[in-house]
Amino acid sequence: MSHTQQDQAKLLARVRRLTGQMQALERALLAQAPCADVLQQLASIRGALNGLTAELMEGHLREHVLAAESETARVQAVDELSAVLRTYVR
Repeated sequence: MSHTQQDQAKLLARVRRLTGQMQALERALLAQAPCADVLQQLASIRGALNGLTAELMEGHLREHVLAAESETARVQAVDELSAVLRTYVR
């Protein structure tokens, strides 16, 4: 069972919190909230998204790299994560 399946409830809870934060941001914009409040909400969303990303990356490293069943699988997992990281740091 993959780490996303094992941790599904926890990951979905984080996604739902992010969804709530995005909805709050939309409401703030519609209500013409002060710029500083909107920026603070964006910073919170970014932090939550980065936390979720880090958790998934750590799970990928632990399951697909450290616990890989073969060297081929390990190399593939590293290549997958490397591709994601290249996109992430742009």
